[in-house]
Amino acid sequence: MIRFESVSVTYDGAAEPTVRDVDFEVPEGELVLLVGPSGVGKSTILGAVSGLVPHFTGGTLRGRVTVAGRDTRTHKPRELADVVGTVGQDPLSHFVTDTVEDELAYGMESLGLAPDVMRRRVEETLDLLGLADLRERPIATLSGGQQQRVAIGSVLTPHPRVLVLDEPTSALDPAAAEEVLAVLQRLVHDLGTTVLMAEHRLERVIQYADQVALLPAPSAAPVLGTPAEIMAVSPVYPPVVGLGRLADWSPLPLTVRDARRRAGALRERLTGREAAGDEPVTGAVADPDPGHVAGPLPAPAALSADTAANSTTANTPAPASRWRLRKKPPAATAPDATGAPAADVRSLAVRRDRVQALRHIDLAVRPGETVALMGRNGAGKSTLLAALVGLVAPAAGSVRVGGAVPHRTPPRDLVRLVGLVPQEPRDLLYADTVAAECAAADRDAGAAAGTCRALVGGLLPGITDGTHPRDLSEGQRLALALAVVLTARPPLLLLDEPTRGLDYAAKARLVALLRGLAADGHAIVLATHDVELAAELAHRVVLLADGEVIADGPTADVVVASPSFAPQVTKILAPLKWLTVAQVRKALS
Repeated sequence: MIRFESVSVTYDGAAEPTVRDVDFEVPEGELVLLVGPSGVGKSTILGAVSGLVPHFTGGTLRGRVTVAGRDTRTHKPRELADVVGTVGQDPLSHFVTDTVEDELAYGMESLGLAPDVMRRRVEETLDLLGLADLRERPIATLSGGQQQRVAIGSVLTPHPRVLVLDEPTSALDPAAAEEVLAVLQRLVHDLGTTVLMAEHRLERVIQYADQVALLPAPSAAPVLGTPAEIMAVSPVYPPVVGLGRLADWSPLPLTVRDARRRAGALRERLTGREAAGDEPVTGAVADPDPGHVAGPLPAPAALSADTAANSTTANTPAPASRWRLRKKPPAATAPDATGAPAADVRSLAVRRDRVQALRHIDLAVRPGETVALMGRNGAGKSTLLAALVGLVAPAAGSVRVGGAVPHRTPPRDLVRLVGLVPQEPRDLLYADTVAAECAAADRDAGAAAGTCRALVGGLLPGITDGTHPRDLSEGQRLALALAVVLTARPPLLLLDEPTRGLDYAAKARLVALLRGLAADGHAIVLATHDVELAAELAHRVVLLADGEVIADGPTADVVVASPSFAPQVTKILAPLKWLTVAQVRKALS
């Protein structure tokens, strides 16, 4: 169905091809997963299938890509629209209409389908993706996860033979992600739809893949194999595989169910031992649990020695200064429970348009504390962050940050009290180059020249000063926005889906940086659907549902009790309270 024949893509102004010698085939009715570190060209490969590369992006494509027999060099995206449905990393860039129902119908209208067919398919898609209650809602009022479901629904309604998906679950809560993946699996198995998907959260998707294409390094040829074959040698892998490697299970498990069946002996060894404490600041920075290589891995025969070396050493953080990565993590420290809270929310209620977004919220965040806000899409997590940074005013109750009322504090003063990295990092980026963005951040924060650039260097090794922010991947833009916010060194740092678009190595660097900030006394509140991040980093988890707090407590207590928000290691080793592979490794060492 999809055929790559010696494909290389070089963008205008680039010295080297982004992808080189891509040569593989995706059979009809299979789900093939593209994996690899950020920046290796996964989005470029997906764009070549839909025709966006090079017709929209520019650059030079050598070789040949065919989809259902159509050559994408001679067929523009509109001439492939009846065959290929595409969802990119940024759902907002796909929307054409204003409401959910209209967006689901738009693609079918463009293809000239009959009104009765359109009506039936819209209803089916609303039910499949849990969007029925949102059908008349303006898209602009939806949460990021709800928007992502609408974007996926809009490409399902025309019934394309091929689906191209770039990070399709990145903004979805665990339950919604499972629903979307179950729909995709049904399309593959029952209708013969072909799916090519890139996704960094392998713990969600690896068990659904028929084949995995590993891109180990920029310009390296992809290696194709079964999920088990690729996970045995991949530099990126989910916690279930990490635990299997640690326990020397063969073949490696890909699902929690398979791992639980083999975990009896491991549970016995761990019984009576305590996890490394509820303090998340433990373990080695260069070897956090999911997806990081503790030592050299055997390279598949198709990989050169240089490529194998790059794939295993790319995860090792470089030494840096106080505001970059530390060579080893700071010692575990408990949050200051005696001083004034960095954020104090009491009986907060917020209305957004006609929606009661928050009600009766009480929350105190202490210096040095990391709090993870979790809950399904639309639960009110982003709204709570917006209230803390003064973007929305309370309808009732109070919010104080560092003693100030955020929505009444001038921005120039507020930036030194609280900083927000939004779900859409482009909202913070307006300069033409990374260097200009960093220089502006230094000026706005009154920081020494080079402060922001040093942070960028720690989070984004190899990114040049002249790179335009729009040419960065979604994960790279997020890291740049984080560096811009951290330049002012705000005592309270807010992050909305901070690992969206990040590979495991970039997430390890982010975790190391945030641990260092917490150890220095900064309070951190992050809204996330990444249960593995919460398990590794958070002191507390606050669960929200329909705008209310339904659970608030130590991370181990809250996530172990939740089937939806428990990390993979917890599910495998339950009823023991272990959260990460790093904890298990330390206990067994």
